[in-house]
Amino acid sequence: MESKMTCNVSNMWSPKLPKGLDFEISHHPLTMKHVVNLIVAMERFKGSRSTSALSTEFTDANLINFMLENLVEEKMVCVCESTPQQQIIRQNEYTYSVTDSEKRSLVLVRNSMELHAVTLQGGADTTKVHLSMATYLHPASSVTGITVALGIKESPNLYLSCRKDGAEPTLHLEVVEADRLWRISSDSDMVRFLFYRQTTGVNISTLMSVAFPNWYISTAAQNNKPVEMCLESASRHRMFNIREI
Repeated sequence: MESKMTCNVSNMWSPKLPKGLDFEISHHPLTMKHVVNLIVAMERFKGSRSTSALSTEFTDANLINFMLENLVEEKMVCVCESTPQQQIIRQNEYTYSVTDSEKRSLVLVRNSMELHAVTLQGGADTTKVHLSMATYLHPASSVTGITVALGIKESPNLYLSCRKDGAEPTLHLEVVEADRLWRISSDSDMVRFLFYRQTTGVNISTLMSVAFPNWYISTAAQNNKPVEMCLESASRHRMFNIREI
């Protein structure tokens, strides 16, 4: 047996429209949802004080405007677009011999995981380290120089990094898989492994942190002291003789 829903809207609700405006239901509402929508629409019509609706010359254009004023709700949709972060992409890798401006070589002190600048005597060259310098394409860089990562040739996956653990940036040696350094996002903490190589003369360069501009890899005036980060104004040696081998 089929049941049939009947609903007499005029018996349920008697609208009071502005004078001169009539409302005719041409189709029977099929569901209670339609009835509710109809009642909401009529209530909005009742609440209107549009002068065009009270005019004796109520045209189709007036009716459209009247309906838009009362039925159309404005919704603002904000489209948020995030700017994709620049990718710093690895290009090539070369091996270099590095000495500071005092002709001291870099020696790895494993018990403290530090590099020291040491004046080596004859036959002691076997203790010095060489740098595996990977170059990068750095499209967002505004600094003159080549973006590089500095690895220890004799210790695979050991790289120099500059990070800020305390009040000032400091130089560290960190173990990191080389694959993680192939592509670096400009806003990631992996930027700590990148430096700007800025050439100032034949084979003479400075190595400035990408993460902390104006902080440079440097050596102390005294022999056999740790390699550290410093500002340009510090009384330390920032110039390095970097030769490809």
